[in-house]
Amino acid sequence: MVSSRELDPSASPLDYYGAELRRHREDAGLKQAELGSSVFCTGSLVGMIEKARRVPTRDFSERVDAVLNTGGFFSRLVGLVLRSQLPAWFQAYAEMEARAGYISTFQAQLIYGLLQTPAYARAVLGSRSNDDLDAKVAARMDRQRILEREDPPLMWVVMSEAALHQEIGGREVMREQLAHLVVLQEWEWVKVQILPFEAGAHAGLDGSFTLLRLDDGHDVVYTEDLVQGHTTANPKALREGSLRYDLLQAAALSVEDSSARIARVMEERYGHHPAHDGHVVA
Repeated sequence: MVSSRELDPSASPLDYYGAELRRHREDAGLKQAELGSSVFCTGSLVGMIEKARRVPTRDFSERVDAVLNTGGFFSRLVGLVLRSQLPAWFQAYAEMEARAGYISTFQAQLIYGLLQTPAYARAVLGSRSNDDLDAKVAARMDRQRILEREDPPLMWVVMSEAALHQEIGGREVMREQLAHLVVLQEWEWVKVQILPFEAGAHAGLDGSFTLLRLDDGHDVVYTEDLVQGHTTANPKALREGSLRYDLLQAAALSVEDSSARIARVMEERYGHHPAHDGHVVA
């Protein structure tokens, strides 16, 4: 049984979610265990969410809406809860990202966040600490929902080949991640170009950056340093970012050749190859 404590619904979106879940559950005359059974989880998990000690998932919220007949209330609220799990300095950017009609980004070392698999994201986000890791992964996956909406943004990613070779999370995680990239290339609104090692010195040596064109027509450029991210609409910065991105696109492999390069690295570096004795080596 989760110990009782009073929530201040105004303290955070998570606290508000927990307080509302408890109110709706009690109005329906259900105990925590009864609601848990109806949404395929334990009563203890329901209690932890009500006490703001566990972040709800989107699937949980949709099931709760169906059981408690709340008209989609929790499904709408969970997006705000998940976004609140992002670093405070990143939340404003995430809001702009969700309103973007065009996203162009250069990634120097990692697979772009909107293209990451859950396992790859878990390995990246847990590289320094496992604190609140489930919530961090859920928040990153929730950002990707913009690619599945009826009017998704056009996203063009230029990625250093280094991101394909940097083994994050182990061989199986990388194989799944690269296979995911190949599948995403089939989506007409997602395009990935690989900047090959043979390109040598290039316009992205200073690091990753992202350009957003918002639905109101305004452009912004986003960069990160060791501590936090920075977003600006400064014309000089936008000009420099656009020029660098154009140069990177020109130096990168075509979309078709990039898919072939991803598939080749996936098989050669992360595939299952027979050893000399005939046994399979992962």
